[in-house]
Amino acid sequence: MSNMSVPAEKVAILDCGGQYTKVIDRKVRELGVYTDIFPMGVQSAELKDYGAIILSGGPSSVWANGAPEYDDAIFSLGVPMLGICYGMQLICNHFGGAVVPSYKTEYGDISITVDPACPLFAGMDAVQPVLMSHGDAVKVPPETFTVAGRTGDVTAAIWSESKNIAGVQFHPEVELTKNGMQMLDNFLRKICKFTQVYALEDRIQTSIQMIRERVGEDGKVVVLVSGGVDSAVTAALLVKALRSDQVYGIHIDHGLMRKNESDIICENLAELGLTQMQRINAQDAFFNTSVTIDGETYAPLCETCEPEKKRAIIGHMFFVVTEEAAKALNLNFETAFLAQGTLRPDLIESGNPDVSGYATKIKTHHNDVGIIRKLRDTGHVIETNWDWHKDEVRRVARMLGLDESIASRQPFPGPGLGVRLICCDGPAPMPSADELTSLNEFVMEKGNGKYSVNVGPIQSVGVQGDNRSYKSLATIYPTSDTKLTDVNWDEVFEIAREIPNKFNFINRVAYCVYQDKNNRIEQACAGMKICSETADTLREIDHAVTANIMNKNIAQCFAVMFPMSVNEGKKYSCAIRAVCTSDFMTARSARPGEDFTIAALEKAVSDILDAEGAKLSMIFYDVTGKPPATVEWE
Repeated sequence: MSNMSVPAEKVAILDCGGQYTKVIDRKVRELGVYTDIFPMGVQSAELKDYGAIILSGGPSSVWANGAPEYDDAIFSLGVPMLGICYGMQLICNHFGGAVVPSYKTEYGDISITVDPACPLFAGMDAVQPVLMSHGDAVKVPPETFTVAGRTGDVTAAIWSESKNIAGVQFHPEVELTKNGMQMLDNFLRKICKFTQVYALEDRIQTSIQMIRERVGEDGKVVVLVSGGVDSAVTAALLVKALRSDQVYGIHIDHGLMRKNESDIICENLAELGLTQMQRINAQDAFFNTSVTIDGETYAPLCETCEPEKKRAIIGHMFFVVTEEAAKALNLNFETAFLAQGTLRPDLIESGNPDVSGYATKIKTHHNDVGIIRKLRDTGHVIETNWDWHKDEVRRVARMLGLDESIASRQPFPGPGLGVRLICCDGPAPMPSADELTSLNEFVMEKGNGKYSVNVGPIQSVGVQGDNRSYKSLATIYPTSDTKLTDVNWDEVFEIAREIPNKFNFINRVAYCVYQDKNNRIEQACAGMKICSETADTLREIDHAVTANIMNKNIAQCFAVMFPMSVNEGKKYSCAIRAVCTSDFMTARSARPGEDFTIAALEKAVSDILDAEGAKLSMIFYDVTGKPPATVEWE
């Protein structure tokens, strides 16, 4: 760390609980400046060696009870500051401005007008596309602050030359803010006047050293390997750091893998040098075992609908099956170590208290369930990737010499198809008649009568204002027979962007690309559970989607199945999900005709119908970004 001798050229990031705190950290480091993350309540004395402060976003309201407490003296340190989203609202509130609830809700990519005279926006055009995710807003900026950015009558950015403090309501750290990196660089180089460069080049050696220190000469490690790049990097680092007889690889097929995936995974892992490798087929155990988690008894997965419970069961069963496999090898986790490819976003989205004191849970990741946290507390979990994001792990994979088929492999969640089967006992609560009428009138007006809209009888997970949401699905239909080649996708995406901002009961929008025309009945939902039949059906649908649509422009592509029907004999519908992103903390839905061809979409629909058309009423294309939706539906 060559620049640690120049303490002023360091940034303290104060975490207000935002989902993107670690993204801020990583982006600033990419720009060559050293960073440390502190809880929002850090005392100002601990920040005296830092030359700048960034206040992150967060899920709280500055005017509400329970908002993160902070030391007023941080504003007397005399160092440059940048407030992001909640951070800007905190600055405004501290200096006497007015922050109000529901002044204007904005989620997704939005164009704002900025003042290029503000050094934060130096060298930029007056109109900037940015990522917004907020409910509260600044109505009146404090004295000595000028408004440096707007969306209509809402303050999108503030600047005080006398205090050297800037604030933005949007998120410059995410890729959906087109010139966000330049804004951060302007803050560091023009406002903070930093000139040094801090390079992160020793991450592999640092990880290897950590593994050797933790495990020792005679320790044993059991590494869970899913076949994705995260666990592959962890396995490769373990093999590089330790003797081959110290590392045991376990691949668990829980019955929710993609088509032929376990076969491919085990072949790849053997090439990594994992000489002690087990493949465990555990579908029956995962589907049919009742478990007790933190004193609460959970029904088997095959009877469970609630997304968080499904994730908890699958995560718990991973550990149970792994522990049984370890015992068969005469290992136990009181002495041996469990290694997994946990990423920083997994911990952030799970609301892990070790990462943030204020972050709320968006969705529980299987590698951060309670039983894993308890084992982590004993010091017997090794997570080589815990401080990295997906794109960083891919770079490490290439530095380690892993095959590109692994390094660029699209992500697959630990729960696998289990979170892509949208389970329920029956229809979810529907919006009121007035709400539905208002939604339909909006879509008819925005689309000049070319589209109708419905609300599906299911709900899915989203992330809005740094909080988890669980809301309804809006489904858009063409009002006349329209070929996919004739769809105005720009228009569809714009309508989809506006719907969650105007209708708070919606967090996801999907466009209908196929609908069965026979035996029409009202949109129905008979319910669906995880079982061999539903898993096998989705496996075939997912294969048709990925085989046709996945390409180098797309970060992740998959299918989701749910119990929505307009035909008495066809009880399911499915959706195609394809996103473009580098870090998965934000994402945009891939655009047909731009990110992949319309012909690929047509072929995917055709192959889905050939494989499972007898069971499907409708096929949709998910046109929602993250936020307000998550990449996965659960």
